[in-house]
Amino acid sequence: MSSASSVLVASSSFLYWIRKPSPFKFSKFPSTPSVTPSSPKCYRVVCRGGSPQPASFPDLSFALHDALESTGIDTSHAREARKSFVSQIKKLSDIERETSICINRCVDLGRTSLFIAAEDDSLISHSSVPLPVDAFLERLDDLSMGYCSHYNSACRSSRENFLESLEKYLYVKKGFRRSTAKNQAEPQALDLHSVLTHRSGSAVMLSLIHSEILKMLRLWGLLDFDVEIFFPHDPHGLPRAYDKQKSKESDQPHIMTVQMLLEEILRNLKDAFWPFQRGAADSLFLRAANAANCIDKFNGFEDSGYQLASTKAAQRRLDRGVWTSVHFGYMRRALSGMIRWCCMSKFFFILAITHQDQ
Repeated sequence: MSSASSVLVASSSFLYWIRKPSPFKFSKFPSTPSVTPSSPKCYRVVCRGGSPQPASFPDLSFALHDALESTGIDTSHAREARKSFVSQIKKLSDIERETSICINRCVDLGRTSLFIAAEDDSLISHSSVPLPVDAFLERLDDLSMGYCSHYNSACRSSRENFLESLEKYLYVKKGFRRSTAKNQAEPQALDLHSVLTHRSGSAVMLSLIHSEILKMLRLWGLLDFDVEIFFPHDPHGLPRAYDKQKSKESDQPHIMTVQMLLEEILRNLKDAFWPFQRGAADSLFLRAANAANCIDKFNGFEDSGYQLASTKAAQRRLDRGVWTSVHFGYMRRALSGMIRWCCMSKFFFILAITHQDQ
């Protein structure tokens, strides 16, 4: 089956191909399609319980890239970024993926996050040059180096003073702030290079920057005690470093491991750019299924005629092959994030199975 005559369907549990009748025509598939020699085949998607046989699944790691290239879009930079992301993930062992981001030494989390951003940037911009990953890594290093000029004898007087001075440096002097937006209206909050540029980011991005600064300070000998980062689960709190020796049992749910950080980054991107933002269902896949079956519940002022009109406009844009609509997601980034999530989950699953066998 050619990529050009297929569309990729993704959920948190399934990835598979279905054939579509025309390049940019989306329609509901009939339950019992009538197939004649002169008409294209149509297929209904059926979700079955249990795990499918591995032999029946193609390798879909680059399915989106293949589909785009079949339409004449160059995805070479996006492919290289994906390969670099996977190469970083493969450095993790089963034990290391459960370690705190403050003591991780196997995976360069800053670089890995920038590879994610580089792939998405290439898919969106179609630029002839890739995102300058090394240049943004230098920005991270400069941010750490800048603290050295802020560091003084008062910071060395106690561990609490040291961590408080670091917090003031990052959130006051440098002006980094927490963004509460979790949708495509403020995408710079979800990509590391944009957060470094605009100094506004999600809690997971600020946690990553905080941990990278701590890593460099430890490397330079300015940090000589164990530190943990408190990851806030509320919508407004800021990630903060604290002395691990003074940690409490209540701090345990707020410790961010390497696997948790990577999953949170990908989950935020997937949720933000998923095209089917409306709907009562918590599952993104169920929202898509409800939309495909025209299951819509409009109630009260919130579900206004404006939203209905916007939904219809987004549908018309999709019918014409336009992959993005304001407040209705970005299909390429959603699919890219979904496939990336599946690649990482597959690798972590293999790690877990291998660990059990040993």
